Amino acid sequence: MDLAALLDDLDRESASLDELVASRLDDWARPTPAEGWTVAHQIAHLAWTDDAAALAATDQAGFAALVDRALVDPEGFVDSEAETIARTALDGPSGSAALLTAWRQGRARLLEALRAVPPGTRLPWFGPPMSAASMATARLMETWAHGQDVADAYGVERAPTERLRHVAHLAVRARGFAYSVHGEAAPDAEVFVALASPHGSEWTWGDPAAAQRIEGPALDFCLLATRRRHRDDLHLVAVGPDAEHWLAIVQAFAGPPGGGREPGGPPSA
Repeated sequence: MDLAALLDDLDRESASLDELVASRLDDWARPTPAEGWTVAHQIAHLAWTDDAAALAATDQAGFAALVDRALVDPEGFVDSEAETIARTALDGPSGSAALLTAWRQGRARLLEALRAVPPGTRLPWFGPPMSAASMATARLMETWAHGQDVADAYGVERAPTERLRHVAHLAVRARGFAYSVHGEAAPDAEVFVALASPHGSEWTWGDPAAAQRIEGPALDFCLLATRRRHRDDLHLVAVGPDAEHWLAIVQAFAGPPGGGREPGGPPSA
C-alpha cells in the first residue's frame, strides 16, 4: 500500500474513534481496561503521541529536545504526559471538548507532515528511526488498540475493518522484536501466518510450505498482538513449538510487553 492510501486509513481509524468519544463528552472519566486510565487518558495519550510524531516529521531538533526530556524518566515519561493532559479533560464536558479539539488538530498536523516527508527519509523516534509509512502504521495500530480500550469501557462492540491488515502486518514484522524484549533470540524456523480478514479474504505472510504456522481470524491476532485480549479467549491455532511460543509473546507495539489481559474478557491490564 502506498503512503497516501495508508494515511487515508489512519485518518479513517482516528475518525472512527472520534465518533465514539465525541458523543460521550460527559463520560470521559469512565475507567477503561488499562489500569488507572480513563477514556480521557486514552485520548490524551493518542493526542500527545500524534503531536510527538508530527514533531519528528517536521522539526528534528525539537524532537531531539523531547527525547532528552524523556530520558529523565524513560519508563514513566509518556504516561505522565498523558496524565497531565487528561487532567483538564476530567473537569467535565468542556475539558473533554477542548481535548477532542486538540486531538483533531494534532491528527491533521500529523497527516500533513507525513504526506510531505520525502521518499526514503528516516524519521527519528524513541526507538530506531522509521519511514513515514512505518510511522503511519504505528499510529494506526495505537489508535486502533487504544480505541479498543475505549470501546470496552463503553461496552461497545466495534465492527472490524480491513484496516486491521496494517496492525497484523506490524505484528508479523515485529516478530524478532517480541523475542528481544523477552531476552530471547528469535528462532531461525519460519512461521507461516494465514489470517481470515473481516471481509472473508485471506491475508498471508511467509512461505505456505513452512512446517510451522499460525491461523485464525485477523481480529483475534490483532487483539492478542496489542494485548487487548487473552489468548484463551481467542480462536488462534498454532502448529509447531516456535509458532506456539510466538503467540505467547507476540506484540505489535514498541516498549515492554506489559501484563496483558486476564482470561474471560477485558479486565484491567
